[in-house]
Amino acid sequence: MSLVKSIEEALRDYGLIACMQCGMCIGSCPLSARSRLNVRRLINSLVIKGRAALDGAELWDCTTCYVCSYRCPRNVKLLDFIVSLRASFIEEGKVPSTLGEALENVYKQGNPWGRSRVKRGDWAQGLGVKVLSEAKKADVLLFTCCASAYDTRAQLATRALAELLKASGVDFAILGEEEACCGNEVYNLGEMGLFEELMSNNLEAIDRYEVKLIVTTSPHCYNALKNRYKNLKVEIKHYTQYLCELLDEGKLKVQGKIGEAVTYHDPCYLGRHNGVYEEPRKLLEASLSQGLIEMDRSRSRSICCEGGGGRMWYEGPPGQRLSEVRVNEALRTGASIIAVACPFCLVNLEDAVKTVGVEERLKVMDIAELLLRNVKP
Repeated sequence: MSLVKSIEEALRDYGLIACMQCGMCIGSCPLSARSRLNVRRLINSLVIKGRAALDGAELWDCTTCYVCSYRCPRNVKLLDFIVSLRASFIEEGKVPSTLGEALENVYKQGNPWGRSRVKRGDWAQGLGVKVLSEAKKADVLLFTCCASAYDTRAQLATRALAELLKASGVDFAILGEEEACCGNEVYNLGEMGLFEELMSNNLEAIDRYEVKLIVTTSPHCYNALKNRYKNLKVEIKHYTQYLCELLDEGKLKVQGKIGEAVTYHDPCYLGRHNGVYEEPRKLLEASLSQGLIEMDRSRSRSICCEGGGGRMWYEGPPGQRLSEVRVNEALRTGASIIAVACPFCLVNLEDAVKTVGVEERLKVMDIAELLLRNVKP
């Protein structure tokens, strides 16, 4: 992605000349009530005053949820425009300190938290999961998000997924310490040089071994590998897509039904960004006795948990967080469980359940955790 260096370049690369100032973007933005972020105003400022007039402070509020671009009637590449502006500020060294620290941690240790590279596969201890450096080949490479590998809550979902794969007889392995951040949020923050390095390192690691399919724990990794990695020779699937195939083939055997009321939260990078809506629902319907309860804002209308675009490492504008809004929406359905298919959503929504104070009424579970209740090893 090129940086915004001139008005002419922006008009050409992002289709800004097609903008008819309808306001659909800002009207759809879930942060519009809390943030100064206004992509229509950014376009006007760039065209009228030029790049030097932009201070860029509000750019870091964007969660890259994609709703502005998704709903734009003129197909203006609004998200790409925001990311390109971020890239120009990154090049000038103008980045919030917490995001700068996260990027430095990714550079040094391959993950935003700065945890040791050698501990990336520790989540799998005791499960008998193969590591490719020893196995050399496997039918499936399980590619784990940084959150899936290091966050203690998300690790539980990763372990549940591994148990499901084992119960289904899948020959799978992980890269362990050879795996690095997929770079999806690094890209979204505009650090293109670091993204290229991460992509190159992960591609080299994958190419060292013989694998037929890559399954990701996170929609963010799925998006990066599927849409942004160049010359990746292996097919990519999000874990819900793959488990759905195993279910159809009779390899994933769901025995019994969960009686609790469950609603599902569509992750931005699985839904709007990549159009994966049916597979998570099919898995849940196979597991529930009373069927899935939909929230009013579901599928492409789902609202962001506020974890994308680097917002896991940056405190956004004050006010009620989107994850808290989502928890209240789930409560209105009468559900006792919010099912998720993304480690960012899992962590953010579980935190929101606590801050809203409804731990006794609502819990957050990954789809893999729910399925494991009714799948015998």
